[in-house]
Amino acid sequence: MIAGANFYIVGRDPGGMPHPETKQDIYEPSHGGKVLTMAPGLTSVEIIPFRVAAYNKTKRVMDLYDEDRHAEFEFISDTRMRKLARSGENPPDGFMATKAWKVPDGEPVVGFKQ
Repeated sequence: MIAGANFYIVGRDPGGMPHPETKQDIYEPSHGGKVLTMAPGLTSVEIIPFRVAAYNKTKRVMDLYDEDRHAEFEFISDTRMRKLARSGENPPDGFMATKAWKVPDGEPVVGFKQ
């Protein structure tokens, strides 16, 4: 606000934080935006939430999530992406551009060493 910001775009985090026992997301995808709207010091900043996107298994593309068609969607986490990279697998067709996943020598871009 001191720098002149009038808007703050809020993404999904912490929506993808799993409960240690149930492994279900602790927060709903819009929770981060809701929390910020309640912050007393942010009254002059407009909070703009992202619409949730997920992989649409039917269309085989990334798409805006529709709760009414939940079975058509798959949320692909960073953890899953790292597992795919370590095992040499590719993400589902349409999830991202193949060129973005591969580097020139054919190794996955997200092949983190852990």
